[in-house]
Amino acid sequence: MTSYRAADSKREEFRKYLEKAGVLDTLTKVLVVLYEEPEKPNNALDFLKQHLNVSGPEAADVESLKLEVTELRQKCEQLQEENSELKAKIQQLEPPAEPEVPEN
Repeated sequence: MTSYRAADSKREEFRKYLEKAGVLDTLTKVLVVLYEEPEKPNNALDFLKQHLNVSGPEAADVESLKLEVTELRQKCEQLQEENSELKAKIQQLEPPAEPEVPEN
């Protein structure tokens, strides 16, 4: 019986915490919006995330960024190759360094 009261006390403490933080009020408001929605969404969880403003980046944004990363990696490789070629050309055009002869 004591463990039941302890668990009940913890639940009540947690409920007060959620209420104080505004979580219960916010969840209630979002659930009311969902309830009043004339056409229920196929994915209720996505609906909740969207209305709680916790949804991650949109799939289109993620795909766009992945494409951009791929393009930038290719560009980086291309520039590294070009840099290596230019360094090789510079070495060919520069006269070889003559060893310094000490003066006596």
